[in-house]
Amino acid sequence: MKAVTADDVFDLMDGYLTSAALNAALELGLFWLLAEQRLDAAGVAAALGIPANRCRYWLQLLSNAGLLEQVSGGYAPSATARTAILEAYSQETWAFLAQEARMRFPIILDLAQHMREPGSVWTALGRTPPDYFAQIAASPERARAFTRMLYEIHLDYADELAQVLDMSGVERLLDLGGGSGVVSLALLRQYPQLSAVVADIPSVCEAGREIAAEQAMEQRITYHAVDYVQEDLPAGFDMVLQCDAGPYSEALFQKIRAVLNSEGRLIIVDHFVPAEGIAPPSCLYWAFQSAMENPKSTHITTAEIQARLTRAGYQVLSESTLPPRAVLRWSSDWVVIEARK
Repeated sequence: MKAVTADDVFDLMDGYLTSAALNAALELGLFWLLAEQRLDAAGVAAALGIPANRCRYWLQLLSNAGLLEQVSGGYAPSATARTAILEAYSQETWAFLAQEARMRFPIILDLAQHMREPGSVWTALGRTPPDYFAQIAASPERARAFTRMLYEIHLDYADELAQVLDMSGVERLLDLGGGSGVVSLALLRQYPQLSAVVADIPSVCEAGREIAAEQAMEQRITYHAVDYVQEDLPAGFDMVLQCDAGPYSEALFQKIRAVLNSEGRLIIVDHFVPAEGIAPPSCLYWAFQSAMENPKSTHITTAEIQARLTRAGYQVLSESTLPPRAVLRWSSDWVVIEARK
């Protein structure tokens, strides 16, 4: 929200409490519990093992936020919660997103005391920042939850990308860092001549295979377990797709170029920026948190991406913006850069 009055400012000051209350509700499954049966505060407290008085105020906070409503027999999800939460994504995806938010939250505690910190605030706090890559590499269960979460939230933009990409002459696609294969699967649904290889770490590939099998696509998509920065890539592709999957280094661009067929193309899709120091609106919260971890953290510009591609031997063909299909923070600001070997 944007503040207009003094009351709005007070609401923003207290907003972290509502945010924390919502994240706890998502992580603990409150909305799904109340969608199955109406419960009063005592019933919710008993079902979730929360002290009664604390639970009562928690439910009031969520009601004031318009996410719960009091009905005969207790509390129920509001119409907003049903549309924006229950019907939007699965309980598992919301729980994962809420858990990630909780893990990042310590970076903004006592913010006024740490804004002047010249280095990492995590270090100043004596804490270690979450290492998402290490977590999913070490835990098949977390990798599966992470991969399915990304699959759900990227479905809209994957469908949009599949409609706008020029796939003429493309029969074999390498989806680099493609995770679940959400974009590849969208492309396979549109182009029957296409086959795809998703390159990602082993635990993510295993989760992706499950999703492909659920869609009866396992004969047309292969999941290749690899550290694509350090290890060799398979070769013989008409197109390589690098979608929200860095790093965007000249060394990696050269490695990709070597596995492309003659006249093969590289498509890069990410939240790039027009000038240094500007964060895309969809990434502003993430950019601020990254700057608290590393004050020199910035988003790479489209001009720098194109310069690196040129130095790596590519001909840059086009740059465009992917139109959003849904009113979601991460569904906008996607830039598509196309280059030819």
